Amino acid sequence: MLRAEKDLNDKDFLWATVAIYYSEYYALYSFLQRIGVKCENHACSILATTLLLGEDKTKTINQHKGKRIDAQYYMKVGQENKVRLMLQEAKAFVSNFDELISNLSDKDIICYRESIFKER
Repeated sequence: MLRAEKDLNDKDFLWATVAIYYSEYYALYSFLQRIGVKCENHACSILATTLLLGEDKTKTINQHKGKRIDAQYYMKVGQENKVRLMLQEAKAFVSNFDELISNLSDKDIICYRESIFKER
């Protein structure tokens, strides 16, 4: 998050947007790793997490993934306020996943693994 904040303050909105998205993705991916799931595709990682935790938990990253793609290929002028809002949303997203992972019990992990393998 520090990198995203620095990029934002430097008015580098493209890299701020990229750093924001990847901060969220690594938070989400750390949840999957914690429960023993390896997935190297962003869309699949987000979908798996959505199946396990519900759309509310992945709504932000889904929105920011699209914004990251837009920023990378179609960055428009005057995006500072939107990127600042993304940063605030990302901080909450990462914090929520950090708390979720920190509070996972062995029983929770087993339940999540069983849910993933049922979906196959």
